[in-house]
Amino acid sequence: SQSEQQILSSKLECVQSIKDGVLAEAKCSESSLVTLFSPKGSGAKTQTESSLKLFQVETETLSKKVDFEDLYVTSMLFEREETEREVTGGEMTELVWKLCLAHSASFETADLFMTLVFELRHLSLEALKALWQRSSFKCRDNWQPLIDALPSCATEACVILMKEIIASKELEEDKVEYFFWSFSFIPKPTSGMIESLAPLLESPGASQSCFLGVTALIHRFCSSYNSCDGVPAVQSVMRTLGKFLGGNCTVRDSEQIREMQLVLKAIGNAGLAAASLAPVLSLCASLKSNLIEIRLAAIQAFRRIPCSTSVSDSLLA
Repeated sequence: SQSEQQILSSKLECVQSIKDGVLAEAKCSESSLVTLFSPKGSGAKTQTESSLKLFQVETETLSKKVDFEDLYVTSMLFEREETEREVTGGEMTELVWKLCLAHSASFETADLFMTLVFELRHLSLEALKALWQRSSFKCRDNWQPLIDALPSCATEACVILMKEIIASKELEEDKVEYFFWSFSFIPKPTSGMIESLAPLLESPGASQSCFLGVTALIHRFCSSYNSCDGVPAVQSVMRTLGKFLGGNCTVRDSEQIREMQLVLKAIGNAGLAAASLAPVLSLCASLKSNLIEIRLAAIQAFRRIPCSTSVSDSLLA
């Protein structure tokens, strides 16, 4: 039957010549015969001849010697050359204007934004405040380049300005949340940052991101600073959180339950700094008159507190 016929017949023959372990010459002959719809033994045939020949061998080239003293280990984070030139307020304002005028999806915009972030790190608090007064305008689509750049600045001056902008209530709620969450990623927090942000915890209607952002900043600070619980700014925040506990975490209504759970989560977020609150947390967790969700939240607040911290026997039982 037709299905049993061989439709394509191919043949490939190659002859290789090797000299001193190197391929000197290769000659190949390939033929293909297509017999579909053709009488037996006939059809369309192709014949290909190819030849490859070695003409010369170059002498071995020595690789360039590497001076290992010039090599160094570094992280994969983006590096940028620092400039000694001081940037004026007028130049910074012009930079923000250029960002407004640049196309949002262009390489120019990305480069201008990175330049803005790095230059902000060199400004004092006074210079930043002056820049904010001149450059807090909105571009097209309500974009504010300075608002987006401040969280990446990560200097004490930038954090203090961000705190003042939050306190002034000039910012939309989503941008305020953006500010608070950025505190978790500041690589080298300072006590000045914590001191500046501490009053926000006592402001009416302080949000969840406020409590968690500030305490995450404290945790990172304490991770690189010995005896951080002795730093006045850290003590101030922990005293504020301790006041919310009221001695034994007693709550009366659903609103207070949510607030207490948030405070306990923030205390757990703070880590080493929360060691001073361990006795109160133990009482909150062991007091049987407290709601089960409050007792569990109090236990979870120990998650970053050192194991050496004394815990009540009733909690351990």
